[in-house]
Amino acid sequence: TEQEILVEQGEQAETLLADPVFSSVVNELVDQTFQSFVNSQPQEADKREQSYRHYRALVDVVSTLKQRVAVRDGIVDANNKEMDHE
Repeated sequence: TEQEILVEQGEQAETLLADPVFSSVVNELVDQTFQSFVNSQPQEADKREQSYRHYRALVDVVSTLKQRVAVRDGIVDANNKEMDHE
């Protein structure tokens, strides 16, 4: 069912978020992006904008994974409540 797929996606997302290698890569990329941003010259607006877009993309990936976990948790909670009322 669709709910089973969403629960599985949430499980996979949680596993990925908990993976130290994934976290390390994301943190390293965020740090590189920040360094690129702050070390840009005043006239390098394009470089800063590119760094900002790169940072936003990283945040979007992590946020999407966290949302999948939240959807899974909502489904599991709803199913547990249904079972409690039976």
